[in-house]
Amino acid sequence: MAQVTADPLIGRLVDGRYEIVARVARGGMATVYRAHDRRLNREIALKVMHPHLAEGEQAASFRERFEREARSAAGLQHHGVVAVYDQGTDGDMRYLTMEYVPGTNLRQLIRDGDLTLRRSFAILDVVLSALAAAHAKAIVHRDIKPENVLLEEGTGRPKVADFGLARAISEVSNTTTGTVLGTVAYLAPETISTGHVDKRADVYAVGILAFEMFTGRLPHEGEGPIQVAFAHVNTDVPPVSAFAGHLGRPLDLLVRALTARDPDQRPRDAAVALDVLRSTFRQIPNEVLDIPAKAAPPPSSAAVKAARTAVVERPPAGGWVAQPLPPQPPPPPPARQPRRGGKVLLVVALVAVLFSAWWYTERGPGAYAVVPNGVVGVAAEQAEEALTGAGLTASRDQEYSSTVPEGEVISAQPDEGRRALRDQRVQLVVSLGPKLAEVPAGLVGMRERAARLALRGVGLTEIEVSREYSADVARGEVIWASVREGTRVPTDETVRLTVSDGPPPVTVPEVAGLAIGDATDALAAEGFDVAREDRFDEKAPVGTVIGTDPGGGEGAEQGGTITVVVSMGKEGTVPDVTGMSVEDATDLLEKAGYTVVVRGFGGLFGDGVMETEPTAGKKLKQGGEVTIWTW
Repeated sequence: MAQVTADPLIGRLVDGRYEIVARVARGGMATVYRAHDRRLNREIALKVMHPHLAEGEQAASFRERFEREARSAAGLQHHGVVAVYDQGTDGDMRYLTMEYVPGTNLRQLIRDGDLTLRRSFAILDVVLSALAAAHAKAIVHRDIKPENVLLEEGTGRPKVADFGLARAISEVSNTTTGTVLGTVAYLAPETISTGHVDKRADVYAVGILAFEMFTGRLPHEGEGPIQVAFAHVNTDVPPVSAFAGHLGRPLDLLVRALTARDPDQRPRDAAVALDVLRSTFRQIPNEVLDIPAKAAPPPSSAAVKAARTAVVERPPAGGWVAQPLPPQPPPPPPARQPRRGGKVLLVVALVAVLFSAWWYTERGPGAYAVVPNGVVGVAAEQAEEALTGAGLTASRDQEYSSTVPEGEVISAQPDEGRRALRDQRVQLVVSLGPKLAEVPAGLVGMRERAARLALRGVGLTEIEVSREYSADVARGEVIWASVREGTRVPTDETVRLTVSDGPPPVTVPEVAGLAIGDATDALAAEGFDVAREDRFDEKAPVGTVIGTDPGGGEGAEQGGTITVVVSMGKEGTVPDVTGMSVEDATDLLEKAGYTVVVRGFGGLFGDGVMETEPTAGKKLKQGGEVTIWTW
């Protein structure tokens, strides 16, 4: 039986804060662990660079690349990007801490075969939106693949992970080592052949990802990485309709645009690719959007043949031969001359034709035109040209939209395919893009209510609050916000706040049965204040602790007050007041039903009770006299 070696880092406390719980994944540069952040009492993902990368001639460049990941990824704030929290060093260990996303990844979803076109487009929309945010900051991901698209447990929301190969575009150039960083099945042709990487390489990888999601397979499959890389450089990606019968021409054109071998023929960045994706989605019939990949009909034989035959030969020289014209029919016999009465009929017919033409164009079908397809989801100018070509005029309204890019038409009234009077304007609603709000300053450190009011004051009303214990942040104050102050975000974006629940609770020690002095010392050692309550008890000896509130073993706020209940013995016995002040002892004895006489000089100097007569625990009828001796 093979011996399994446990990961030596499991259970280790990194930097005095992050306790490693389990290994999640291992990659070419680092291993990812699930860890517990003891300071903020939350689960995080801890990414540890492989030790061997910090050795040898390339050690410095690897360390620099690993640390650059933290700086690049920490600057990305997007709901579709796995957040990076911290970066540090613990001895020889270099690590990142990131948002932990429980759930699965896109690879597993593709294997299950349950992906519908609707779900595929929703995932691709978030992936391209996240990449667009990165590209806007001149960051290229470099390693888009199903394993790096995480799907949140419960909600299924996608998040792009592992910007471990990301670099600022200004720093990207041909690799000095001759190696190509990335996963060969998703590498762009120019990356394989020259090592060059820019935003269009990410677009190509998303195109391959889309092909795989639509068909359940990769476009280029070979016996090894070299054969796959050769295919990327020398072969066009085949049409997806060749692999599933319900995938039509719009999807072929989408994948072709994203995976063009010439990078100049692709969308220039993820934002442009996102527009192409959304435009394609609007062209797909609703009835095919919910067909799972595993239930899709097979492709037609013609489509398969078309996919295999990528080159069509020209006919040989002289192959085009002029064909003789068919014989012409004989000319018709000349018409007979009309009679004189025919002139009257001709005038009547002409009037009838003119009237019909007037009726047709002013009151009949000719007074209408059909609003053409393709005016929704395109630039407003393009929509207006289409309407003009159909004999219609347009007017514009504008409104904000988080789903339709700025300048594109959201809707038309009358809608596409509907009739409209030619003298009636077609109302186009044009997108102003998402309505943006500037994130207020100082959210972190605000009281929760103040933070909510500040966010609502700028129009950010979707707010989710989670709570965590914190030894450093006062209860009710904001520890973390999902948006950075000063940035502009869509007003419909959900803002997530983490609010402190104060220090973590401390367990109350079990002190029942102890003498009151010992119990007080034990509770004070845990940082608690102590309040005393006395009561008669049939079993507990006089002066011993019956119990506490909160009880032993329960959690209580650090520095809080614990009430200790002390036995006065059986009813009719003298309670123990030794060590108390004269005032407190008198009050307790009178509550027990006795009269009190004070003796000694301690009362003058503030000394406590030395003893009583009768002594504690002695039987004495209520109403009897108890003497307090102070000295």
